[in-house]
Formats: sequence, C-alpha cells, structure tokens
Amino acid sequence: MEGCCCQTKTKAKGMAEERFKIKGKVVLMKKNVLDFNDVTASCFDRIHELFGKGVSIQLISAVNPDPENDLRGKHGKVAFLESWVKKITPMAAQETEFNITFDWDESMAVPGAFIIRNHHHSQLYLKTVTLEDVPGHGRVHFVCNSWVYPAHRYKYDRVFFSNKTYLPCQTPESLRKYREEELINLRGNGKGELKEWDRVYDYAYYNDLGSPDKGKEYARPVLGGPGKYPYPRRGRTGRKPTKTDPDSESRLPLLSLDIYVPRDERFGHLKFSDFLAYALKSLVQVLLPEVKSLCDKTINEFDSFEDVLKLYEGGLKLPNAALTSKIRKSIPWEMLKELVRNDGERFLKFPMPDVIKADKSAWRTDEEFAREMLAGVNPVIISLLREFPPTSKLDPKEFGNQNSTIRKEHIEGNMNGLTVDQAIRINRLFILDYHDALMPYLTKINSTTTKTYATRTILLLQDDGTLKPLAIELSLPHPQGERHGAVSKVFTPAQHGVEGSIWQLAKAYAAVNDSGYHQLISHWLNTHAVIEPFIIASNRQLSVLHPIYKLLHPHFRDTMNINALARQILINAGGILEITVFPARYAMELSAVVYKNWVFTEQALPADLLKRGVAVPDSSQRHGLRLLIEDYPYAVDGLEIWSAIETWVEEYCDFYYPTNDLVRNDSELQSWWTEIRNVGHGDKKDEPWWPEMQTRADLKQTCTIIIWIASALHAAVNFGQYPYAGYLPNRPTVSRRFMPEPGTSEYAELEKDPELGFLKTITAQLQTLLGVSLIEILSRHSTDEVYLGQRDTPEWTSDREPLAAFERFAKRLSVIENKIMEMNNDEKWKNRNGPVKVPYTLLFPNTSDKSREGGLTGKGIPNSISI
Repeated sequence: MEGCCCQTKTKAKGMAEERFKIKGKVVLMKKNVLDFNDVTASCFDRIHELFGKGVSIQLISAVNPDPENDLRGKHGKVAFLESWVKKITPMAAQETEFNITFDWDESMAVPGAFIIRNHHHSQLYLKTVTLEDVPGHGRVHFVCNSWVYPAHRYKYDRVFFSNKTYLPCQTPESLRKYREEELINLRGNGKGELKEWDRVYDYAYYNDLGSPDKGKEYARPVLGGPGKYPYPRRGRTGRKPTKTDPDSESRLPLLSLDIYVPRDERFGHLKFSDFLAYALKSLVQVLLPEVKSLCDKTINEFDSFEDVLKLYEGGLKLPNAALTSKIRKSIPWEMLKELVRNDGERFLKFPMPDVIKADKSAWRTDEEFAREMLAGVNPVIISLLREFPPTSKLDPKEFGNQNSTIRKEHIEGNMNGLTVDQAIRINRLFILDYHDALMPYLTKINSTTTKTYATRTILLLQDDGTLKPLAIELSLPHPQGERHGAVSKVFTPAQHGVEGSIWQLAKAYAAVNDSGYHQLISHWLNTHAVIEPFIIASNRQLSVLHPIYKLLHPHFRDTMNINALARQILINAGGILEITVFPARYAMELSAVVYKNWVFTEQALPADLLKRGVAVPDSSQRHGLRLLIEDYPYAVDGLEIWSAIETWVEEYCDFYYPTNDLVRNDSELQSWWTEIRNVGHGDKKDEPWWPEMQTRADLKQTCTIIIWIASALHAAVNFGQYPYAGYLPNRPTVSRRFMPEPGTSEYAELEKDPELGFLKTITAQLQTLLGVSLIEILSRHSTDEVYLGQRDTPEWTSDREPLAAFERFAKRLSVIENKIMEMNNDEKWKNRNGPVKVPYTLLFPNTSDKSREGGLTGKGIPNSISI
C-alpha cells in the first residue's frame, strides 16, 4: 500500500433523504469547580443559557464533502447541550454529563468531526463526546480533553475529530482541510504576547532566566541560538524584553504561577491541587529574608547528625517569641499552616527518607556509597575504566595536564589480590568521573560561597557483585592559572580516627559533584529540557488524527507546565536551584556546555550502556548485550522496560507503516522531524547522528527513545530523590570549605568532633531546608498520575490491532513488575537493597496500582515528565 486515495459517496439528485435523530452524550467539567478564583462563573453561564447563548455542537460528515464549502465535510444542523440550567454545579471538581440531540440525514453518512461553539461567559473542559447509534455505523466516539473558551476568544472554529486514525494521505477529503487548518492555528503567527486562551505552540530561547533590570548579579546569558551556549528550545510566551537587555525576556512576579503554556498543557485540577499543597513548603524561598535572619542568628549550622534527624522526627523549634512573631507576621496564614505543626512551635517537619528508615548510619558505609551509583538516584554515570591512570580529554593547550594522579600503589593493596593490569583486562575497574565536566568551571564556581573539587572515584567490582571504592581524587585548577594543569590529591579508604573522617569527607565531595550533575544534567537537561522541543513540534506538525501523535501524546502530559514553573521559581537567577546546588549562578550555563555533547541516539538505553562500557555486545543475550556488572539494578530493570517499549512501538508502527515509502511520503511526519532537528534542537541541526527518518526502523528508533526518556529515564532519575537525598548528609549538594589540612583549626575540629566538621563542610541548614522542601515535591507522584501501560481513556483509538498491542504491552509490564519483586527479595542480588535496605523500585511500572496512589511511593513509571 504505497499510496492511498479516498472515495467519496454522494446521494443521487432527486432521491429522498432519510432524516434521523441521533442521541449523544457530552462529558465536560465546568470552569468554576476547577478554578477557585471565579465562583461567579456558574451564575453567568446560567444567565447566558437563559438568553439562548449556550454550548452548541455541529457535526461534520467524514464522507460527503460540500462543494459550496471548499469540499469540507457537509455540516449538520446546530444542536445545543440540554438542561445546562437544571444541572447542579458540584462544589468538588467532577465530570458532568449532558445530553444532546442531533438532526441527521442520510446524506451526511458518518460524522468524523464536529465544531463546538461556547457562548458562555467562561471556559469549560471538554472531555468526550459520544454518539451512541449513528444509523449504519453504530457508535462514534470523540476524545477531546481540551479547554474550550468562549467563542469570541477564537478567530476560527474549534474543531474536534473522532478517534479514527489517519495518515495524511489517507484522510477523507471532507476532513483534510480541517486537519490542515487546525495545525496552522496551533502554530500561531509568531507575534505578540500569548494569552491563556491562545492555543499556540512556538519556540523560544532560554532567555527568561535572568532579571538584568534588578542588577548585574541577576543577569544570565541567553541559552540557545547564536553564541557559545547551545540549548534545546522552550515554549514561547511572547513577553516583552527587559529594559536593560533587549535579548532577555521580562519575567513575571516571583509568586505568579500564571506563566504561559498552551492551556491544554497545564496541570489538571487534581495535579494542580497536589502541587499547590506541597509547594507551600518550598515557598520558604519567598520568606528568605526572615528565615535567613532566623538561621543566621540561631541555627545556621547542624551540630550533629542528631540535629539533622530532628527534621524528620520532630521538626525544628522556633527559638524565641520575637522571631516567632516576626515570621508569623510575614507569612500568609495558608503557608503558615503548612510550616507550623500541631506540636507547638515546631515547624519544617519532613517525612523520614527511606535511606535512614531501617538504619540511621548505613548510608556512611563504603558499600552503600558505591551501590547508589548502580541503584540510587543517579545510576546513569558510572563507566568502565578502560585505561589506568585515567586521562583527561580537556585541551592541554588551554588546561595543561589534567590527567589523573592516582597510581597503582594507591589502590593495589585494597584490590582483593588483583593487580591493576589484571583488573583492567577482566573489566573489574569502574570510575565515576566528573573531572572534565567541572574543571573548566571550578574557578568561577569557587569564587562564590562554594568550595569544591572536580572528582574522580575509582571502584573495584568484587566477586559478590558489589563495588568497593578504591580511591577518590580531588582536583583544583592550578593557582597560577588553568593552563598550568590541575592540582590533585588522592584519598583512600580508612575507617577509624581522623583518617576515617577525612575519607568520609572525600566521599562527600564526590557526592556533591554527583548531586549537582544529577540535578542539572541527568535530570533537568537530559529529560525535562531535551523533551520539550518534541512536544512543541508534535503539536505544530502532527495532527491529532496522526498515528504518531496518538502514540506519543500521553508521554508529553504536563511537561511544558512543569518546565515553565521551573523557569519561574527553580532554575532562574536566584532561584531554588542556584541557592541549593553547588554551581550556583553558573548552573544553567554549565548545563549548556554539557549539552554540546548530547547525542539523541545515545539516549537509547542499550547505546548508553555500551558507550559507558558497562555492557558489551553479545548476540547470544536476550537484549543483544551483556552487562559487565550483572547486579546493576538500573540497567537490569531498564533493559526489560526498554525492550517492552521497543516491542510496543514496533507493533504499533508496523500497523500504520507497512512499508518504508509510507514513512518517506508522510508529509506531517517529515515536517515534524525536520522541525525538531532544525528548530527545536536547532543548535544541533548539522550533527550527523540524527536518524534520517526514511525507514520504518528510523521511526521506531526515534519513538522508542522519546518514550524511554519521557517515562522510564525520568522516573529513574527523579522519584528516588527524596528517598536518598531527602537526608542531605547522604547526598550533600554543596561544599562550603575545602578539605582541612593538618595543622589548621578545621583539621583539629574534625579530629575532635568529626560530625560537626563534616556538617560544617557540606550543605548549610538554610540550604538544606530549601533543598529538602524542593525534592519532596519533585519526588511525589500526583493522585491523577497515569503510568506506563495505562491511558487516561480506553478509547484513544478506534483501531483494534493497536489496542490489542497496547494490552499486550501492559501485560508485559505486569510480568516485569513481578520479576522486579522477585529479584528484590532474592538475597543473591546484594545491590538491590544494600546496607540501607531500600529495595530498587524506581523502574517498577506500577501498572497494577489501580488506585493510582500518589505521594512518596518511590515506585512507578509515569507516562510523562509530569513533575
């Protein structure tokens, strides 16, 4: 089936036309139950109804074009939703069903679309429209899931299509122009500031992070476009430029959450309610002057690990009545209720993180430190050590000698009888290496309050499958200039005395690197930021009728909204990320430099594992590769999930694209892929690694990678944040002073009081409060989460074969769940629970969780990057 044509049947002239009444059901939600700030909406809408200004629907024939309307489908008579005034508007947000009756004649045949006009005062959320008994065709279902604003807000008709799926060339002639016009409307004209009712998907640079009008310290470089900072594009808002810098976009007030994204991309009512409830605690940043004053005067430091535990066991205690009164006067009551608990003056009490639930000190062990590189919140960096000593890829002309100073004599005495040469030969040495990524920025970073290193950590794979840390190298730029190379020190494991305390600090510096890189790169850049251009392009170039749109759309839910909120309060100048993560004001700039090395095809899990050397090709193995660390929970579970996604995508695409020609000749698909490469990821448009999108294999590979990034990869690097990093000593985000030298007061303090010395080095108390508040929100599943293998509507397509394939996909994920539980219960796999006894469930699909339980579950793969 290389090409396709559409036949149109019309009624012969002179023949009598049969007329019918077709009953329909319309499911929607009224505005006022979703929007707390407009309780008058229902009254106004009822008044509009009384004056004949209701909600109308006009069906469009999928078969018979109208020659007098440019061959668009023939229109039926306008029908109105019935009994709007009689329906009691519920106080709680819930769906309401309305009846509607259409006059229908035989010449209309089957409806394929409809026009809706909302003549009410306020918008409504249209969920579905169902025609139960169209003569000769039976049930016709429309999945809408869209906000419909009053008709005067649009310069075009709002058109919705049935759940039929068509390639562009297969679209019935009567629907073709509606399909094309809808995409034109979604693209907009690229002009003006976008309003909430605009349905425009467009691109912009990351030029809205700084506030240069507030002063130079709040200015930030533009990320993306011409210049030295390439970056994926974000959604355009069209706000005016700042006065100081015409290349920077002005920002909204700090507390505003009304940053533009297309209305259908905004959180649903349940998600928004959840987000607000838990965001109150993170809004401590709004109270920064008051809380900072409190911390400076009384509780600037944690004195011991017991002090840290009070955050989870009882909360902090306000020090005196005067400060208590000051805080209460400056905090809105709604926020205060979240901060002040029922146990008197204690506030900021957090849930107990998993990493310290079973054992309060197991996180300090070397085994747990290493295990989290395989099963923690950032298990995507560790790689095989291919040469010893490790070498640098930084340009020696600019950075001098950056090769490692770790030598055989540092580590061979702790290698269980192996030599370095033997271990390299049998693939037993691994490395967690942040040296090259951070060294070019260390001078800038350490000019702030941060005092940190670029780290290399070498580990040995032992016979029982666990990793043993052998050495940590801490490096700084040469004091006489970067071109003179690195100044490095090597630290090796010790358990007792001041040497043991020094080793704990060395691990902390490595953890600081890992925490910052995780948040900036593994999490933000490699999931949130890189996926947004795919969302924008999909809505601009792929019709809702397109099979690839239907395949990918669930994996884009809420992402533009959470990214917009991140730009507003998280990654902006002076935002939470800059306050709590060690690169501080250079954080986003650093992520742009790392993006230069981003390769789309390497985001595929098998390709990533092979690149890092933690797997080797092996055609005899089920996934075509063999893991060098057999007990690598992220990789083991990830390959199962990857394979399930890959099979689902293959079966789905094969149904709609039986030949390569259909891929090449798909006009929407080709426009989509061209726009992603040339605009959405335009700073990488000339890279040779982009799939050509000329074959079914190209299409399948691309869709599998997109779904993997948006679902499983994001789940793996996001939902473990609070379980592991909610206890900051385990994963500090900042170091505030360098390793103490013998003979200094800091060294003497560490020798006398190791816990105090440790805590004075890592994240301070104020940063801890902000950081823990943030990751508690980020780690929570919303109560309306839709997980991998689930859809928010069972009738997302009318094609039976894809529905059957999706059912097989869900069943396969259920089998994977059982396998994960079995492995977690098998003591053979030591890395799946570790000394802290936290089972690895971050890639547990959660398809069997019918209740969609929200909160800090530490398991479940949402379809999309929704938080």
